[in-house]
Amino acid sequence: MTPGINAARKAGIAHAVHEYAHDPASASYGLEAAAKLGVAGARVFKTLVVSLDGRELAVGVVPVSSMLGMKLIAKAAGAKKAAMAAPAEVERATGYVLGGVSPLGQKRRLRTLIDASAAEFATIFVSAGRRGLEIELNPQDLQALTGAVFADIAQHAE
Repeated sequence: MTPGINAARKAGIAHAVHEYAHDPASASYGLEAAAKLGVAGARVFKTLVVSLDGRELAVGVVPVSSMLGMKLIAKAAGAKKAAMAAPAEVERATGYVLGGVSPLGQKRRLRTLIDASAAEFATIFVSAGRRGLEIELNPQDLQALTGAVFADIAQHAE
């Protein structure tokens, strides 16, 4: 049980937990999850923490098949600049290890932006709070639980 799963249970939202054998040699946690769960990369979302203008941490939730656009998330958050947050800062703020950061149940509730493509699906997969563990839920439920906004923040591979 992780804080992410507990948050979904406590809120009483429909969800499913999926576990798979995580390979420590895997270069991409998200793509590994998609492959091992047999789900399209567009439906599996990674949770990335950025620093906005060097002052505020925020969470970007984007498909594992794309990249988080720094200019896009900065603009959507009303900031001038966004950069990936330092790993130690991410772990301290969220309470999760890298590769297992869930948008749910974070130690400190960070402003969250979910890529607008999530709204196209009945359910999406996000980390449940540790490597090898995903939670499947409705994107609107994820939005409600995290207080997130939907915005175009993903850069899709050309």
